[in-house]
Amino acid sequence: MMRIAIQGELGAFSELAAESLSGGRCQVVPTRSFRAVVEAVEAGRVNAGVLPVENRTVGPVVDSLAALASGTAVEIDGECLVPVRLHLIGLSTASLHTLTQVASHPVALAQCRRFLARYPGWIVDDYYDSAGAARDVAGRGEPSFAAIAGIAAATRYGLALLATDVHDRPGNATRFVLIRRRA
Repeated sequence: MMRIAIQGELGAFSELAAESLSGGRCQVVPTRSFRAVVEAVEAGRVNAGVLPVENRTVGPVVDSLAALASGTAVEIDGECLVPVRLHLIGLSTASLHTLTQVASHPVALAQCRRFLARYPGWIVDDYYDSAGAARDVAGRGEPSFAAIAGIAAATRYGLALLATDVHDRPGNATRFVLIRRRA
Protein backbone atom coordinates (compact mmCIF):
# COMPACT_ATOMS: atom_id res chain seq x y z
CA MET A 1 0.00 0.00 0.00
CA MET A 2 1.34 3.41 -0.98
CA ARG A 3 2.10 5.91 1.82
CA ILE A 4 1.13 9.45 0.73
CA ALA A 5 1.93 12.59 2.71
CA ILE A 6 -0.59 15.41 2.78
CA GLN A 7 -0.58 18.85 4.35
CA GLY A 8 -3.16 18.84 7.09
CA GLU A 9 -5.18 16.34 9.02
CA LEU A 10 -7.33 13.40 8.02
CA GLY A 11 -10.62 14.67 6.64
CA ALA A 12 -8.94 17.34 4.51
CA PHE A 13 -9.52 17.76 0.78
CA SER A 14 -5.90 16.61 0.35
CA GLU A 15 -6.92 13.22 1.74
CA LEU A 16 -9.62 12.98 -0.94
CA ALA A 17 -7.01 13.85 -3.57
CA ALA A 18 -4.61 11.20 -2.23
CA GLU A 19 -7.34 8.57 -2.39
CA SER A 20 -8.27 9.62 -5.92
CA LEU A 21 -4.67 9.62 -7.15
CA SER A 22 -3.93 6.21 -5.62
CA GLY A 23 -7.15 4.51 -6.64
CA GLY A 24 -8.11 4.34 -2.97
CA ARG A 25 -5.08 2.22 -2.12
CA CYS A 26 -3.06 4.40 0.20
CA GLN A 27 -2.17 5.16 3.76
CA VAL A 28 -2.45 8.92 4.23
CA VAL A 29 0.29 10.50 6.33
CA PRO A 30 -0.73 13.91 7.73
CA THR A 31 1.94 16.64 7.98
CA ARG A 32 1.81 20.17 9.31
CA SER A 33 3.00 22.10 6.22
CA PHE A 34 3.38 21.95 2.45
CA ARG A 35 7.16 21.97 2.91
CA ALA A 36 6.88 18.97 5.24
CA VAL A 37 5.14 17.05 2.44
CA VAL A 38 8.04 17.75 0.06
CA GLU A 39 10.62 16.86 2.73
CA ALA A 40 8.88 13.56 3.51
CA VAL A 41 8.97 12.61 -0.17
CA GLU A 42 12.59 13.67 -0.62
CA ALA A 43 13.67 11.75 2.49
CA GLY A 44 11.85 8.60 1.36
CA ARG A 45 9.63 8.48 4.47
CA VAL A 46 6.62 8.21 2.12
CA ASN A 47 6.14 6.94 -1.42
CA ALA A 48 4.50 10.14 -2.61
CA GLY A 49 2.95 13.42 -1.56
CA VAL A 50 -0.10 15.41 -2.57
CA LEU A 51 -0.11 19.21 -2.87
CA PRO A 52 -2.90 21.62 -3.83
CA VAL A 53 -1.65 23.92 -6.57
CA GLU A 54 -4.64 25.91 -7.80
CA ASN A 55 -8.16 26.71 -6.67
CA ARG A 56 -10.82 27.94 -9.10
CA THR A 57 -11.94 30.71 -6.74
CA VAL A 58 -8.69 32.07 -5.30
CA GLY A 59 -6.16 30.99 -7.92
CA PRO A 60 -2.70 29.58 -7.22
CA VAL A 61 -1.98 28.11 -3.79
CA VAL A 62 1.19 30.16 -3.40
CA ASP A 63 2.65 28.49 -0.29
CA SER A 64 2.18 25.05 -1.82
CA LEU A 65 3.80 26.10 -5.10
CA ALA A 66 6.73 27.59 -3.18
CA ALA A 67 7.22 24.32 -1.31
CA LEU A 68 7.08 22.39 -4.58
CA ALA A 69 9.63 24.74 -6.16
CA SER A 70 11.95 24.32 -3.18
CA GLY A 71 12.10 20.56 -3.67
CA THR A 72 15.25 19.51 -5.47
CA ALA A 73 14.50 15.79 -5.67
CA VAL A 74 10.78 15.64 -6.50
CA GLU A 75 8.75 15.57 -9.67
CA ILE A 76 5.05 15.70 -10.51
CA ASP A 77 3.63 12.29 -11.34
CA GLY A 78 -0.09 12.95 -11.66
CA GLU A 79 -2.89 15.36 -10.93
CA CYS A 80 -6.57 15.45 -10.14
CA LEU A 81 -9.33 17.97 -9.64
CA VAL A 82 -11.26 17.74 -6.36
CA PRO A 83 -14.65 19.47 -6.03
CA VAL A 84 -14.63 21.81 -3.03
CA ARG A 85 -17.82 22.35 -1.07
CA LEU A 86 -17.21 24.22 2.15
CA HIS A 87 -19.53 24.16 5.15
CA LEU A 88 -19.66 25.82 8.52
CA ILE A 89 -19.35 22.98 11.01
CA GLY A 90 -19.49 22.84 14.78
CA LEU A 91 -20.98 21.14 17.76
CA SER A 92 -24.58 20.01 17.48
CA THR A 93 -25.41 22.48 20.28
CA ALA A 94 -23.99 25.42 18.31
CA SER A 95 -25.87 27.82 16.04
CA LEU A 96 -25.03 30.85 13.95
CA HIS A 97 -26.11 32.97 16.92
CA THR A 98 -23.84 31.29 19.48
CA LEU A 99 -20.67 31.53 17.39
CA THR A 100 -17.93 34.00 18.19
CA GLN A 101 -14.97 32.34 16.47
CA VAL A 102 -14.52 30.55 13.14
CA ALA A 103 -11.30 28.89 11.98
CA SER A 104 -10.01 27.38 8.75
CA HIS A 105 -7.09 27.35 6.35
CA PRO A 106 -6.52 30.81 4.78
CA VAL A 107 -7.29 29.48 1.28
CA ALA A 108 -10.62 28.05 2.50
CA LEU A 109 -11.46 31.31 4.28
CA ALA A 110 -10.70 33.25 1.08
CA GLN A 111 -13.26 31.10 -0.72
CA CYS A 112 -15.96 32.15 1.78
CA ARG A 113 -15.53 35.93 1.96
CA ARG A 114 -19.17 36.80 1.21
CA PHE A 115 -20.53 34.41 3.83
CA LEU A 116 -18.09 35.61 6.50
CA ALA A 117 -18.86 39.27 5.72
CA ARG A 118 -22.43 38.67 6.93
CA TYR A 119 -21.09 38.00 10.44
CA PRO A 120 -18.69 40.85 11.25
CA GLY A 121 -18.74 40.04 14.97
CA TRP A 122 -17.02 36.69 14.47
CA ILE A 123 -13.31 36.35 15.06
CA VAL A 124 -11.91 34.60 11.98
CA ASP A 125 -8.69 32.65 12.61
CA ASP A 126 -6.24 31.34 10.03
CA TYR A 127 -5.44 27.70 10.74
CA TYR A 128 -2.82 25.43 9.20
CA ASP A 129 -5.61 23.21 7.85
CA SER A 130 -9.40 23.15 7.49
CA ALA A 131 -9.68 19.59 8.83
CA GLY A 132 -7.30 20.50 11.67
CA ALA A 133 -9.64 23.34 12.59
CA ALA A 134 -12.56 20.87 12.60
CA ARG A 135 -10.62 18.46 14.80
CA ASP A 136 -9.90 21.28 17.27
CA VAL A 137 -13.56 22.38 17.28
CA ALA A 138 -14.52 18.86 18.30
CA GLY A 139 -11.74 18.70 20.87
CA ARG A 140 -12.51 22.02 22.54
CA GLY A 141 -16.21 21.28 22.84
CA GLU A 142 -17.26 24.93 22.84
CA PRO A 143 -20.48 25.88 20.99
CA SER A 144 -18.98 29.31 20.28
CA PHE A 145 -16.20 27.84 18.08
CA ALA A 146 -16.74 26.49 14.54
CA ALA A 147 -14.72 25.60 11.47
CA ILE A 148 -15.11 25.95 7.75
CA ALA A 149 -14.28 22.62 6.15
CA GLY A 150 -15.64 19.85 3.98
CA ILE A 151 -18.19 17.19 4.80
CA ALA A 152 -15.42 14.60 5.27
CA ALA A 153 -14.01 16.61 8.18
CA ALA A 154 -17.47 17.04 9.72
CA THR A 155 -18.10 13.31 9.51
CA ARG A 156 -14.64 12.30 10.77
CA TYR A 157 -14.83 14.54 13.84
CA GLY A 158 -18.55 14.09 14.60
CA LEU A 159 -19.55 17.69 13.91
CA ALA A 160 -22.86 19.14 12.73
CA LEU A 161 -23.44 21.20 9.62
CA LEU A 162 -24.39 24.68 10.84
CA ALA A 163 -24.53 26.20 7.35
CA THR A 164 -23.97 24.41 4.03
CA ASP A 165 -22.22 25.57 0.89
CA VAL A 166 -20.73 28.72 2.41
CA HIS A 167 -18.23 29.12 -0.43
CA ASP A 168 -18.59 32.09 -2.79
CA ARG A 169 -18.65 30.16 -6.07
CA PRO A 170 -20.63 27.03 -6.91
CA GLY A 171 -18.59 24.54 -8.90
CA ASN A 172 -15.44 25.38 -6.97
CA ALA A 173 -12.58 22.88 -7.20
CA THR A 174 -8.91 22.54 -6.36
CA ARG A 175 -6.26 20.99 -8.58
CA PHE A 176 -3.87 18.70 -6.71
CA VAL A 177 -0.63 17.15 -7.90
CA LEU A 178 0.97 13.89 -6.85
CA ILE A 179 4.71 14.23 -6.30
CA ARG A 180 7.31 11.49 -6.10
CA ARG A 181 11.00 11.36 -5.46
CA ARG A 182 12.92 11.89 -8.67
CA ALA A 183 14.61 8.66 -9.77
